[in-house]
Amino acid sequence: MKQQKYNSVNTTAFKIKILIKSSIAALSLGAAMLLLSCQSKVEVEANLPSKLIEQEELPTVDATDFETTFTDSGIVRYRLTTPRLLEYENKKAPYTEFPDGFHIVEFDKNEKIISGISANYGKRFTNQKKWLAIGNVVAVNADGDTLKTEKLTWLRKEKRIFSDKYVRIIRSDQIITGIGLESDENLKNWKILQPKGTLYVNDEK
Repeated sequence: MKQQKYNSVNTTAFKIKILIKSSIAALSLGAAMLLLSCQSKVEVEANLPSKLIEQEELPTVDATDFETTFTDSGIVRYRLTTPRLLEYENKKAPYTEFPDGFHIVEFDKNEKIISGISANYGKRFTNQKKWLAIGNVVAVNADGDTLKTEKLTWLRKEKRIFSDKYVRIIRSDQIITGIGLESDENLKNWKILQPKGTLYVNDEK
């Protein structure tokens, strides 16, 4: 009787041992498969974005010595010229870049020039209808008043321009300087946020 009991206990222990080993093997196999799955997923996720980024980085349009006009109801309102134009339509926020600078002029309904902006670098945000001009920015209105600064933002929809940099406004009889500017796009109604000084010009000299 004792021997049978001993054998029964050993058999039970043996079964438990096999069950534990089988469970460990199953868990190990499951863990290995999960690890391989995670590695594959990580590799896929690591590779896909790079391809997508490469596609997004390529411009949809690359043009040199580019010139175009913008019309409103059949009337030419703006003319743009640039040494090089790069257009990125595949971006989430599409934009056009002018790495070598640009010059844009505005016309009235009689096709008379009423303002112009030029800069060493430019960027146009398509959806926002916003322009950014950087480096040697010059804006001129129909009266010949000239604005010079290093950075200017033009909100075409609101017909407003502004800057947070040092600005100079050169008029026929005075030069006004300061930091920051807000104005309509034609430089008719403008305000320097932090005026620094005014130099009056003697026309006779």
